[in-house]
Amino acid sequence: MQIEVFMNRMKVINEPSDLVPMLRAVDTESKRQVLKEVTLEWRTAKEIEEKYGKEGKEALKFLEKMKLVETRWQSSSKSPQPEKAYHTYYSSFHISVTWPVYEISDVLSIAMMSESEFKKVEKRIMEEIGAEGKFAGDVAESLGMTSTMLKSVVKRSIHLDLRGHRVEILKEEM
Repeated sequence: MQIEVFMNRMKVINEPSDLVPMLRAVDTESKRQVLKEVTLEWRTAKEIEEKYGKEGKEALKFLEKMKLVETRWQSSSKSPQPEKAYHTYYSSFHISVTWPVYEISDVLSIAMMSESEFKKVEKRIMEEIGAEGKFAGDVAESLGMTSTMLKSVVKRSIHLDLRGHRVEILKEEM
């Protein structure tokens, strides 16, 4: 008999760029459905991909990069080897903030930007940082964007990560 204990974890949003993952986590029907699935119970990437296709797998990758899901290895009767399973990490969100208009406008512009326009901005950043990564302040200055805007782009991207004060290209894990 297996007993699972779920803790109530609350995500506190106190940084403007933290809104981007929340808004982008439900910006398509497939992302919304995948988020619902992993909220209700543990699901493997294979199960999600079978049900939602490549878009579902990409949604899982996004949720994992945004640290909105936790993972564990689980055995199944369908596979001889354990598979990575996903479940939502937080049970609720708390947003209580006051931000200057210019910061929230940067955040919302990145969150609501079309996918094609976002890819152009993401590509410019990737070209700027190269394989080694680069100090975030230098990247923002070089590309003529605010640090809030840069953080928002990095948080929306499944290819970029902020490690300390460096923007780096995320290593593929899935």
